[in-house]
Amino acid sequence: MTLLVAYVFSVGGFAVLCLAAVAWMVARPRSTAARRALIAIVLVYAAASARAVPWVLSRPLVWRLPHFSSSNAPRGSAAIVVLGAGSFTVHGAYQRLGVLDLNSSSRVLEAAHVFRSFDPAWIISSGGAPDGVDLEPSAVTMCDALVRLGIPRERIVLESRSRNTREEALLVAPLVRSLPVDRVVIVTTDIHMRRALAAFRAAGVEATPAPALDPLNSQSRLRSFIPTTDGLRFTRDVVHEYAGLLEYAGRGWLRF
Repeated sequence: MTLLVAYVFSVGGFAVLCLAAVAWMVARPRSTAARRALIAIVLVYAAASARAVPWVLSRPLVWRLPHFSSSNAPRGSAAIVVLGAGSFTVHGAYQRLGVLDLNSSSRVLEAAHVFRSFDPAWIISSGGAPDGVDLEPSAVTMCDALVRLGIPRERIVLESRSRNTREEALLVAPLVRSLPVDRVVIVTTDIHMRRALAAFRAAGVEATPAPALDPLNSQSRLRSFIPTTDGLRFTRDVVHEYAGLLEYAGRGWLRF
């Protein structure tokens, strides 16, 4: 269900719906319903592409979600779990290169910041690759980025088999228990944090949230009201989170 919702709110989903409406108009040239459907599709996607719209819709997901502050970090050791959002694998003639997307880049930056707030600390880089595709797991790509940010490689533990948040919680839980830590900190984007915390709690892991900054937060406010592909992707992410919460709750995968 979540994959279908994510596809609907994408450029591909918009193109498919527009083509369907145009085909309807060609088949029924006198149909006012077909013309209205095409107009409705364009208006809905125009609104969904303006970043201000999904920002408003996302407020319940981030309500009262505290930001992590190094000055308020409790003493002791910690395992920082950074959840993968996605990455790209660029294939050359003889080598390949993993590149983080914007959300994963923001999470890696936050994980490096949180790491320096504890002594000692470990980072668990979590996230696999899609099935049947020769891609580098997100966990590996994020690990490389963390090392470039100055995190010692020996302090990074990889979990590179998970395909979703539920699997991340189940696979990371035993890794956390194997480390000599006092607490667990989860790093992910703010709109994803509630589902992540509830999924990990259902897997027996109590964690402190450390929401990553919105990677597009530095853009001008005027741009938030203009339809862009970034705005449509944000709408897709917000709708995906609501659909994910419903699906996970229905399957008993959450504990709030």
